[in-house]
Amino acid sequence: MRTIVVSLLCYSMTSWATEPPALWTPDIMVSGTVFTSVAVSPDASRIAYAQVSGVMTEDVSAYRSTIYVASADGSKRQPFIKRFTYGKQSASNPQWSPDGLWLAYTATQPEGKSNLVIIPGDGGGSRVLTEVKSGVGDFRWSPDSTAIAYLLPDEPSEAKEAREKAKDDPIVLDSDYTYQHLWLVELPGDREEPQPRRLTEGSFHISHPFVPGFDWSPDGKSIVFSHTATPENNDWPTADISIVNVVTGEVRPFQQSDSAESTPKYSPDGKSIAFNISVFPPSWIRQTRVGVASTDGQRLKLLAKTPDENPRLIGWLNRNGLLIAEGAHTTTALYRLPVSGGDPKRIDNAQNLIGRVRLNASRTHLGLTLMDSETPQEAYLTGVRSFAPHRVSAGNSHLPDLAMGTTEVLRWNSRDGMEIEGLLTYPVGYERGTRYPLLLVIHGGPAGNFSRSFIAHPRSLYPLAAFSVEGYAVLRVNPRGSGGYGYEFRRANNNDWGGGDFEDLMTGVDHVIELGIADPERLGVMGWSYGGFMTSWVVTHTDRFRAASIGAPVTDLVAFNGTADIVDFLPDYFGGDFWEREAVYREHSPLMHVGNANTPALIQHGRADARVPLGQGTAFYRALKRRGIETRMVTYPRAPHGPREPRQVLHVMNDNLAWFKSHIPVN
Repeated sequence: MRTIVVSLLCYSMTSWATEPPALWTPDIMVSGTVFTSVAVSPDASRIAYAQVSGVMTEDVSAYRSTIYVASADGSKRQPFIKRFTYGKQSASNPQWSPDGLWLAYTATQPEGKSNLVIIPGDGGGSRVLTEVKSGVGDFRWSPDSTAIAYLLPDEPSEAKEAREKAKDDPIVLDSDYTYQHLWLVELPGDREEPQPRRLTEGSFHISHPFVPGFDWSPDGKSIVFSHTATPENNDWPTADISIVNVVTGEVRPFQQSDSAESTPKYSPDGKSIAFNISVFPPSWIRQTRVGVASTDGQRLKLLAKTPDENPRLIGWLNRNGLLIAEGAHTTTALYRLPVSGGDPKRIDNAQNLIGRVRLNASRTHLGLTLMDSETPQEAYLTGVRSFAPHRVSAGNSHLPDLAMGTTEVLRWNSRDGMEIEGLLTYPVGYERGTRYPLLLVIHGGPAGNFSRSFIAHPRSLYPLAAFSVEGYAVLRVNPRGSGGYGYEFRRANNNDWGGGDFEDLMTGVDHVIELGIADPERLGVMGWSYGGFMTSWVVTHTDRFRAASIGAPVTDLVAFNGTADIVDFLPDYFGGDFWEREAVYREHSPLMHVGNANTPALIQHGRADARVPLGQGTAFYRALKRRGIETRMVTYPRAPHGPREPRQVLHVMNDNLAWFKSHIPVN
């Protein structure tokens, strides 16, 4: 049994410190910890990591991040772990200076403002390097450890602040953008004040969320960065790469084409830069290669294709090879990619879900997170030459050792013969020959996928561990269109949402029924985002399910095309805008088929959702209600495309559990 200890940050979330619980519940699940970064010191003797827990008190519902530093002595059964940050602020993104003397991180106050902070590598007093109104984003140490480059959104002018105060602040769409630029701050002396200075200017946005990245040259004279035309999510295809001179601020182009280029990384000798480059034209379905060019932008060489054709560039292992990560069916793969053009070689053990991979400054070790279906996420250290992860954190040691359903990978052929894969979680106490109610969960994306994540994950909106405890079997399918199975599979639902992907889901349910596990009379279905679209599609095209939970669903493709923050997304999948392909858009809209629906439905939606605007879920709810179908809609204030507060996550979990228990009996 694990020792039950209440996390320091979860001081008001759990009530079971003296009375160990008997079963997984959403309350226990949400008390878990997640890790957002793992950084290994240059000499690989210490690992810093950010550990995020939820805080729920009478007047607080928030996630707070704390930085810990662990020893890397694998000879000890448990590493020595020291907490580095305290208080109500969230400390995140720890990064070691290349000389190993300092640890930098961003500290975010409860009101949302974040600043850059440094602390001695062995602990001690911290020092704030910036005082900003907005918030410091990502940052990188200079190679000589004397300065830090960081991202900062343009701060509002005094005139703009005055207009906002006077409520004279109309907003014109597609104008007046808040761009993000590079800044630099040198480490000050003991009695000196930091003097940040801006490195880049202009109407472009550095390190877009969908196409990130900047990196120092080994000599510390230049920084290469990815930038887009605007900060809008829809504009990631405009990504180009440029280089700025750290002394003069002069910016010169490195790679600028009609493809999207991002994630630049200098080679160890400073003569080349590796980067991700998309196909032309860039597609939301994502097809990407790694390219290498000389620093003048010439002699571009595209390296070998990776299995999923969607690699994430981690960095240079040496002058001859790169490290990349990408989805591989239900796991994450790490590959060594030769600069010579040879095929990628997988270096991990293909057993776990790998995340937060970061290469240390000396390129000898990796910091990463690992988890699997039955093991919660923790931080790990491994050498580069041999993949042998060693756990260095204990962030989830407080979780009780409770029974949970076993999860296995299933494969079957869809109606057209295409092989489909999914994850089946058995109910706790499963007995062969007994049929159980089955819950089908559908992922978002559509190019997302289900992987071997911990089924009691604290951020999951669908409490898989609690479902299995209650006696439900749970099927999570990766239908055509999912990531991790190669580009051709990922594009196989192009112009066909609700077609082959629907058949993949239904044949998966049929397969579990044929195995003698699922009761065909007790079926439920749920999903968020694209999963919400598919759940809406399912209940308007079959009556086989007794209940549905529909999260942030796309239900009207015409309206979505004009109101979402990614207006080019559907035209990419459906070959044109709605006025060009109106019949196709309407045919593939669940709302247009709502007259066929009969399934009781719970609808959940964030009120601040810009990705799938609230009206998408509301329209479906109103239609179901007008038709007299049992339906309930819950909206979450402040929530964007999914809840971001622990109390809201807990409510979503509990609501889903209660909904299915009330509609699909276990016995």
